[in-house]
Amino acid sequence: MSRRRRVYEGKAKVLYEGPEPGTLIQHFKDDATAFDATKRATIEGKGVLNNRISEFIFTRLNEIGVPTHFIRSLNMREQLIREVEIIPCEVVVRNVAAGSLSKRLGIEEGTMLPRSIIEFYYKNDELHDPMVSEEHITAFGWATPQEIDDMMALALRINDFLTGLFLGVGIRLVDFKVEFGRLYEGDMVRVVLADEISPDCCRLWDIRTNDKLDKDRFRRDMGGLVEAYQEVARRLGVLVENEPKRRGGPTLVK
Repeated sequence: MSRRRRVYEGKAKVLYEGPEPGTLIQHFKDDATAFDATKRATIEGKGVLNNRISEFIFTRLNEIGVPTHFIRSLNMREQLIREVEIIPCEVVVRNVAAGSLSKRLGIEEGTMLPRSIIEFYYKNDELHDPMVSEEHITAFGWATPQEIDDMMALALRINDFLTGLFLGVGIRLVDFKVEFGRLYEGDMVRVVLADEISPDCCRLWDIRTNDKLDKDRFRRDMGGLVEAYQEVARRLGVLVENEPKRRGGPTLVK
């Protein structure tokens, strides 16, 4: 498919004009960033893996009735998606203490939380994506109370699904970040899941060994990022088991 006009470029993805009105092409890059992009690297094969893992998860979410922007896969790096108006609030769901939660509250990393906790962060790299409350969100008009309710309900539903999905392949879902957007359909507007769900935006630990299978391997200079992402893809069934890996990148099911 020939590329069309570039609409937006972020840290890990590029959005291009889609083939039909109201659609976009989402292209996954090999760029890895951390700490508000102050740490950067290019890791060959990462974009392919994230595309395929996110495609698999979004397809399954669509099948169980969770509204998303995902339409279909186009190739190894690109998806056709619905154009949405992104709500400028990241929604984080935490099941196990890790990362900033452990630092803020002095809770030992790996401690199971009494229940799943939802946090909101304002999407603004210059401000380092500060944590905000529902009061901030409504006061500044980033989302309405109903949209907040919709995002929270969808986030908990996604958490239930992902927890079971990953548990079934021996992975603990520690926490994850999702984004939502407004999908305009005629006179109607509804909140749908947007962006991606991949090891870039989830903390995933092996249940038996607690090995990290996510972006923390890059944040903490642990190495083996692509190998960890390959392991997640293999367990989810999107990696070919009986074919040799191509030099410089993973071999994936087409």
